[in-house]
Amino acid sequence: MSVGSDIAAAGTTPVAAVEGATVRYKTVVALDGVHAEFRPGTTALLGPNGAGKTTLLSLLSTARRPHEGTVSLLGEPVGGRARTRRVRERVGVLPQTFGYYPRFTVREFVEYAAWLRKVPRARRVERTREALRLVELEKHADRRMGELSGGMLRRAGIAQAVVNEPALVLLDEPTVGLDPAQRVGFRGLIKDLGERSAVVMSTHLAEDVAHVCDRVHVLLDGRMRFTGSLGELCAQAPGAGRDGTAAEINGSTVEAGYLAVVERNGNEDRP
Repeated sequence: MSVGSDIAAAGTTPVAAVEGATVRYKTVVALDGVHAEFRPGTTALLGPNGAGKTTLLSLLSTARRPHEGTVSLLGEPVGGRARTRRVRERVGVLPQTFGYYPRFTVREFVEYAAWLRKVPRARRVERTREALRLVELEKHADRRMGELSGGMLRRAGIAQAVVNEPALVLLDEPTVGLDPAQRVGFRGLIKDLGERSAVVMSTHLAEDVAHVCDRVHVLLDGRMRFTGSLGELCAQAPGAGRDGTAAEINGSTVEAGYLAVVERNGNEDRP
């Protein structure tokens, strides 16, 4: 079954959801009773470093389980080895930094990811070719990973994340370290991914959010402080329209709305 048919069959069911998720690292509460749903399209996790974004992505990837609360993927609660393995095969992940053998060619790297994600042997070559085409690396398939530029390396990372036709794609700070021209190219790629899957993008860059995302979750100090559309986030800013809407959506208005959420919640948390 294709990703598209999976999502169509799901109807209004979120591709992923967390309910009351709490995660602790010794005495530090990384996530504090977080509720969030993720549907087809591209959703941003916006927040400063240490807000809990990467921890939330680790729950959605099944790499970690919450100390309290639940995680559901593709309509199934995550729990038990067999069920976790089954849903994990439908998730693609691009960490902020990822490991690879420098002497692997790009093709070998993506085929290896296909093997890890249980893509049937008969389809691995086809799926690898399609993933490389999607990220425009077909002509570089025989180059070694250690020879790639930063932008090409991130594209190879996207290819390995989508080689299994995932219903859920998790991107952790995908444009970090890229120059402005590379970031623009990546925005188009991420927007295309959102038409195929539910994409969750962790970032602190308002400009990226403005160009590729449909919805935004703002995390601060491990708590979900805002959930809504881009327009609804922009409308949080001082000077937004009297009807509660933003005049336009761009990096500046997204940032202004985000900073208003940060300031409002900072004031609420002060004794």
